[in-house]
Amino acid sequence: MISNNIDTPTTSINSSRTTIEIILPDGRVYTGQRGATLEALLQILPEWDNPPIMGAVVNGELRELTYAIEMDSRISLITMGDDDGSRIYRRSITFLLEAAFEELFPDAQMTLDHSVSSGGYYCQVFSKNEFTNHEIKKLKIRMNDLVEANLQFTRQTVPLDDAINYFQTKGLVDKVQLLKYRQKEYLVLYKLGEHQDYHHGYMVPSTGYLKWFDLDLIGDGFVLRFPRRNSPKTIGPMSSYPKLLSTFRQYGNWLQRLGIESVGALNDAIKAGNIREIILISEALHELQIIDIAQHIAEESDESRIILIAGPSSSGKTTFSKRLTVQLLAHGFSPFPVEMDNYFVDREDTPKDKNGKYDFESIRAMNTKQLASDLKRLIAGEEIQLPFYDFREGLSKPGQVVRLRPDQMIILEGIHGLNPKLLPDIDPTSTFKIYASCLTQLNLDRYNRISTTDTRLLRRIVRDSRERGYSALQTIHNWDSVQHGEKEYIFPYQEFGNKLFNSALVYELSVLKPLVEPLLRQVTYGTMEYVEAKRLLAFLDWFLPIDTKLIPDNSILLEFVGGSIFNDFKLWSAKE
Repeated sequence: MISNNIDTPTTSINSSRTTIEIILPDGRVYTGQRGATLEALLQILPEWDNPPIMGAVVNGELRELTYAIEMDSRISLITMGDDDGSRIYRRSITFLLEAAFEELFPDAQMTLDHSVSSGGYYCQVFSKNEFTNHEIKKLKIRMNDLVEANLQFTRQTVPLDDAINYFQTKGLVDKVQLLKYRQKEYLVLYKLGEHQDYHHGYMVPSTGYLKWFDLDLIGDGFVLRFPRRNSPKTIGPMSSYPKLLSTFRQYGNWLQRLGIESVGALNDAIKAGNIREIILISEALHELQIIDIAQHIAEESDESRIILIAGPSSSGKTTFSKRLTVQLLAHGFSPFPVEMDNYFVDREDTPKDKNGKYDFESIRAMNTKQLASDLKRLIAGEEIQLPFYDFREGLSKPGQVVRLRPDQMIILEGIHGLNPKLLPDIDPTSTFKIYASCLTQLNLDRYNRISTTDTRLLRRIVRDSRERGYSALQTIHNWDSVQHGEKEYIFPYQEFGNKLFNSALVYELSVLKPLVEPLLRQVTYGTMEYVEAKRLLAFLDWFLPIDTKLIPDNSILLEFVGGSIFNDFKLWSAKE
């Protein structure tokens, strides 16, 4: 029943009233039975399935659809088009996959390795026999059968010791390792038939919600595909990503050799006092990558005079550029930095987005013609005057007059570095493209992956607070816009690079934990940013902390936590 009453709901329970009211953000008020689940209350909404509702924020707290409403409540819907909604769907489809996989292939093991930009997770299979298209078809049929049956996901809270004993009997060492460090004395398990597991977050009520998925065989595993936020009921085309896949596998193999394949193993190393060695080896892996990239640039120096560096926010591009410069100097080259930000068009010519706001992340916000002309003339040995962009006035002004020496290369770092539209008139052979990103392979356990996006967000919260005075609420609030720009202007070109630099560090979340937790706890209750902050705090609970004093002074991580030796490092200047 719909009511026109939009008074603030009470927070006390009136035992004489058997009904409750839920108030939606647009003022609609619905009445239902006290104790009814969110699922029962929300199914009557006209927007129930468009896009599908996955949960709701009830009086400021994220709740799953099986949550019972006992008092009048203000409710904001969470759909598959929202971050939290897509996480609930992906978590649930993963649970469905593991239940079907373990039923069909009890002698094999499966691990969720990393995300796929077109929408999916790469799953590695460890089996005596080759995993073929025949097995993939069997697995997909079984998953579809379970969806058709609309079986319930049963949620139960069990004592922590009981959960540990259960996973020990299943031989799931990574889960047992992880749970040793859990601070709470209980654990929430979800059950489907005889299969049960812990998953870091909420689930849908039943298998019938999981209609949209696919499986594709790739390498020695397969990709579990699911809809992206912008198209909740559609499985998009599967894109090829050989360079990213190779980088993920390289990092995963390295973690395996190091013996740190999960957060539980990392915590074991911290507790045993071995973390200093882990840090040094992690940093050495970074240095090996940078040396390899510098060597390739040196080998192509006769042709490649422009080094283009691109990557998503908080990937450590600034420190990477400076460490790469050090290696290039060791090879006898003197890189000259050209700042892409100085090539913005005047404010009055800046394009606007659909909301009428300036879209500074659009390539049309860049004066690409002048940039290409200046780079051509610099390579030719001509003297030019670089532009300087006054952000306060929104105007391009005359800048430094420079001429490159014969031994100098140009380093150009920016969001559009790999976009072919940036320098369409410059011969591609004269450029060397590098994609830098934080591509972690470390997971909580085999079925609970760590999002690379979460790692970058935590990096940014710490840096924004230290350098800009931003609150965690402000950074979280702006993050959706940042991600939108990345999906449109960066990720489509991530395979275009000559080389890929992975800035992930196996130990970094343990360093960020004590720095970011106080910032997250200051996020205002009742806001959507609070819901996100609470999720991140729960995630960080799994990590033991590490002192920042153990980090080498040239580490990429210090770009975010402070204290980098590169703060005062200047790239070589061109002669005027």
